Amino acid sequence: MNKVYGSAAEALDGLLSDDMLIAAGGFGLCGIPELLLEAIKENGAKDLTFASNNAGVDDFGIGILLQTKQVKKMISSYVGENAEFMRQYLSGELELEFNPQGTLAERMRAAGHGIPGFYTKTGVGTVIAEGKEHKDFPTGPNGEAETYIMEEGIFADLSIVKAWKADETGNLVFRKTARNFNPPAAMCGKTCVVEVEEIVPTGSLDPDSIHLPGIYVHRIIQGEHEKRIEQRTIREA
Repeated sequence: MNKVYGSAAEALDGLLSDDMLIAAGGFGLCGIPELLLEAIKENGAKDLTFASNNAGVDDFGIGILLQTKQVKKMISSYVGENAEFMRQYLSGELELEFNPQGTLAERMRAAGHGIPGFYTKTGVGTVIAEGKEHKDFPTGPNGEAETYIMEEGIFADLSIVKAWKADETGNLVFRKTARNFNPPAAMCGKTCVVEVEEIVPTGSLDPDSIHLPGIYVHRIIQGEHEKRIEQRTIREA
């Protein structure tokens, strides 16, 4: 099966619809699937829910979809650096489901392994725990019970991620911190579309260097990427 497509629009053809849940990789502006996000903007699909650590900035990343009012809900950990995100949330135009970063990553990873839910101590006693199942487990140092909350796996309709290299079967290599949320995001979608900087022949990647096996990847595109610095700070001359 050929997984390589000529453009982001071609790779997303037939996959987009209103009211979708999309899992997106990236952390800040590092390792974000910018080409696929631009193609979603051009497609015009609306009322989208995004599971992503954050929403980029006002004019880059998921931020471009906030500008066009295509996003109705964010499942996120961090909401800073984006004035339009803040405006829409405070005005009630945008739903927001806060998740601790580790919980968000594990919700994606769990779904990718077919696990519908798990217990965690993170968030107990905070607004994160409101409305969630609580259960006590004997996990303390002397066998005393501690309270955990149930978190559900995120089973997305579509995953969009960014990798450094792929071979033609979809085996992926991520570069340094750009790996971030990309592997768990890739795992939890019914269909996974990946944009990469380089596609290499099958068999040319060292098996021990592969970070995500191609079984999770359905479509791949290669493209040029803009590597922004979220906040540039320099010394005075």
